[in-house]
Amino acid sequence: MEDRKGKSNLVREEKMSQEDGESSVDINITVRFRGRSIPMSISKDSTTKELKSHLQPLTDVLPQDQKIISKGKRLVDAMTLKELEVVNGANLLLVASQDLQKRGGPIPKETIIIDKIRLEQWKATGVIALADCNLKAIPDEVWNCGSSATVLDVNENSIQNVPNKISCLNSIQKLFLNANGISEEAIQWEGLASLKYLTVLSITQNQLTTLPPALGSLTSLRQLHVSNNRLTTLPNEIGLLTELEVLKADNNKITTIPACIGECGSLVEVDLSANLLSGLPDTFGNLHNLKALHLSNNGLKSLPCTLFKHCLQLVTLDLNNTEITMDALRQGGKTSMNADAQGVRSSRWILELALLHLTKVLIETNPYDHFVVNSRKQERNIDSACALDSSKPYFTFENSA
Repeated sequence: MEDRKGKSNLVREEKMSQEDGESSVDINITVRFRGRSIPMSISKDSTTKELKSHLQPLTDVLPQDQKIISKGKRLVDAMTLKELEVVNGANLLLVASQDLQKRGGPIPKETIIIDKIRLEQWKATGVIALADCNLKAIPDEVWNCGSSATVLDVNENSIQNVPNKISCLNSIQKLFLNANGISEEAIQWEGLASLKYLTVLSITQNQLTTLPPALGSLTSLRQLHVSNNRLTTLPNEIGLLTELEVLKADNNKITTIPACIGECGSLVEVDLSANLLSGLPDTFGNLHNLKALHLSNNGLKSLPCTLFKHCLQLVTLDLNNTEITMDALRQGGKTSMNADAQGVRSSRWILELALLHLTKVLIETNPYDHFVVNSRKQERNIDSACALDSSKPYFTFENSA
């Protein structure tokens, strides 16, 4: 009996000793604070108060102004991380008290601390993510990434300058500058135009009134997003962007589109909604790969006949809230009919379409020669009529058997 008790006590002592050993082991945690991820290594026996002291030099937030949240619960200062069940790999949230600004507040985010771990992560992944960090300038550490950077995201900040230094990111493919209040003077286009591998440029929700000729140097560009600015036109050099597939320039003040748009033969989607357009150039007919054209909320009264005659891939045409009338559509159909024998079919389609008081059109199949239906890919002739689908707020092109 005594031997059994002795063994039990020995097991208990060994277990307690093992737990004591484990308690001294450091754990790795990540503390999130205003768009930053702060990796830390700390003992499980450390209290929340001690954790806050470690965070002070990293955030410049005094311990008394810190609230640390884990799994929706606020961590108590006097308790240890072990007692609070904070385990290795845990993600914590740091919240600064609301009266922090009255006591001087944290360091300005334009001087945000970029630790070595974060910098190495940028270089390893190629993705520099600094969206919504209250930045007024792009941190100098970004330029240290050099050719290893492929994506730079500084959306939703207050960036006041895009310097020529951006040219050192010579392998960058995607650049996001949305919602910064940037004007054209704030962008050093000479540096930006040198980014030969750039495929996506997004500068929406800013204060741009013009786009410079230097834009034409970005010959690898496939997507250009300049929505929600104050643009009045697009530069002639846009015709040099022969790889461009998506152009979104809606919600501007654009009055004219240059004829050289027709040289952007790779365009698949164009959004010019909510501008001040009264017409489109005939060269739109050169966009043979165009599948979606958004023109709603403009002063358009007509469309170039070349659009119907040559843009055979077009499946979405948005004319909502324009001034295009039935007569204009009829005239477009007649012009197409006179231009080509095959235009007889397109003329019939436009004429029947016009009779339906169109404000928005979604062309679900191509009404020329033939089209593919069902998964069996059966081809049928297009001697058919355009009918209204009462279940949808748009019109569909139906085949008559």
